[in-house]
Amino acid sequence: MPLLDSALPLAAAPMAGGPSTLALATAVGEASGFAFLPAGYLPVEAFAADLTAAHATGQAFGVNLFVPQAGAIAPEAYRAYATELRAEAEALGADLAPEPRHDDDDWRAKVDLLVANPVPVVSLTFGLPGRGDIAALRTAGSRVLATVTAPDEARAAEEAGVDGLVVQGPAAGGHSGTFDPHRPIAGVATAADTADVVRAVAAVTRLPLVAAGGVDGPSAIRDLLAAGAEAVAVGTLLLRAAEAGTSATHRAALADPAFTTTVVTHCFTGRPARALRNGFVDRHHDAAPYGYPELHHLTRDLRRTAARRGDPHRLHLWAGTGWRGAQARPAGEIVRELVAGL
Repeated sequence: MPLLDSALPLAAAPMAGGPSTLALATAVGEASGFAFLPAGYLPVEAFAADLTAAHATGQAFGVNLFVPQAGAIAPEAYRAYATELRAEAEALGADLAPEPRHDDDDWRAKVDLLVANPVPVVSLTFGLPGRGDIAALRTAGSRVLATVTAPDEARAAEEAGVDGLVVQGPAAGGHSGTFDPHRPIAGVATAADTADVVRAVAAVTRLPLVAAGGVDGPSAIRDLLAAGAEAVAVGTLLLRAAEAGTSATHRAALADPAFTTTVVTHCFTGRPARALRNGFVDRHHDAAPYGYPELHHLTRDLRRTAARRGDPHRLHLWAGTGWRGAQARPAGEIVRELVAGL
């Protein structure tokens, strides 16, 4: 049985924080692809509403959960970084959280909701939860996928009892799913990096694989399928889609030739993520401590305000290395073009 309930081996990756919308998921599904909806960052009430609306479409879809993080940042390191960012916040009239805030993203409530209202597929990002949670989701009828970035993570996920793996290459946009935030994330090419990781993971597991990261067009999808994936997830290429919830500031930056490269940085959220290189990265990457979700909460209002005010140099411009291929078109057209000739 295939991991994803779709005619095409293509999935819309979950892009938390706004870009992934029900309209985008519906459009991808109508084009015979498979779409993931993000639960990350949403209060459980908002997630419940999204889940109800998605079920009402009658389409098969997946949900992505952020696995709670155990670590916490030292208060003195947090305050030092907050002090460094004060001028950025003042320039925008934004607030900075004065003290570290750690939370589990309403993990228990979201798992309970999915057990009571199961979806075909649940994917996990940022590590592995307890085996009991994986088993509960599977018993409810969901296929559970773990996001991995290396063979050792794939082995651990298989031992934990998941049904399949999302193999994320280092060229992927947004947060890396690495289990260890301190592990260096390389990747300056496009899907070639992801194909290498797919082959390495396929060598240590028999679980079915979905590949993600650095996809810039149809040839990249063909390469990833040839490397051993049964489907490919795309995110960055959908950021400018008509149905995406991507902010106008982010959309404009993706099309702006002034942005010439992507970098992996933890300066926005305390966890490594690939973004267009901008002024905030240049000013703060070297000084930023690790600490997720504390830094996410620290910079959240600053980033939201930057998006509203059209300031791309204080905004997290998540993008994979294939960002030049993102087009301002209906999602269905993008999907059909990506799978043409498969």
